[in-house]
Amino acid sequence: MIAKSRIVRLFWFILGWIAFILGTIGIAIPILPTVPFYLLTSFCFVRSSEKFNTWFLHTKLYKNHIKGFATNRAMTLKGELMLLLLVSLMLMITMYFTNNLHVTIVLTILIFCKYLYFVLRVNPVNKAEFALINRNHNGGESKNDK
Repeated sequence: MIAKSRIVRLFWFILGWIAFILGTIGIAIPILPTVPFYLLTSFCFVRSSEKFNTWFLHTKLYKNHIKGFATNRAMTLKGELMLLLLVSLMLMITMYFTNNLHVTIVLTILIFCKYLYFVLRVNPVNKAEFALINRNHNGGESKNDK
């Protein structure tokens, strides 16, 4: 899936690092959603660099925040609520500043679908279960992962 053009790869690479930095800041500052930024990081690195994508997939940050969702559609309840609330807030702010009825309708449907997806498809788990899911899927950690 790596882009063929150097300029396109560079675009995805830079965007991936921006998303990674924002996601990492989001660990300390709860207003920034870590999970969506890390998902974007993975999306961008897949398109820009096999080396950086492999590196990201083996970081503790990925394993602690994304791996359970990516492999088992599982998230901690706190992570799920933070993600839902922050994304809803961003969409509602957009609706507030948009004077277009069609955009408001589309965003309302998007909010509804997002909640429906999370209620029906994402498994809320506690932190211990989330860690167990990550460990079991990983086959245990090697010394290099610690």
